[in-house]
Amino acid sequence: MMAKTRRHWVLNLLIVAAILCSIVAFVMHSKNWTRLQEDHMQILSGLYFQDVPFGELDSVLLEERIPQMVRSHGFSFWAREKGVFTDSLYPQRPVYVYVDDLRQHKIKVRYRDTMVLYLNFADSLETQTMYQFLKNELELRAQQ
Repeated sequence: MMAKTRRHWVLNLLIVAAILCSIVAFVMHSKNWTRLQEDHMQILSGLYFQDVPFGELDSVLLEERIPQMVRSHGFSFWAREKGVFTDSLYPQRPVYVYVDDLRQHKIKVRYRDTMVLYLNFADSLETQTMYQFLKNELELRAQQ
């Protein structure tokens, strides 16, 4: 009788752990988390992490749409698009997409000569603020 009770306890613990992991995964993927440092920006969205050094920025543009690409791995739900994509024009280099709302403008960041990243936030003001910040960093580094 004791072994049966113990099995239920372990099963219940596994169920609770699975639910907690699912909630944490959803929260981590639900938005783009950014951290601005003195010389670089870090972007985290669930399993996807990117480090963008300001000194290696080539261009920062505001785009209405992202181009048609093939998803290497990632996911999309509702108006969100996250992951690593392949551009048909340049299949050898990955394109990183961290888009919280496909209906809004996206920031296109080109860095390290060939790396491309699309980024926006659910709040369009936050996207606009980040765009201005990155544009200022690009201009500041170009003057040096």
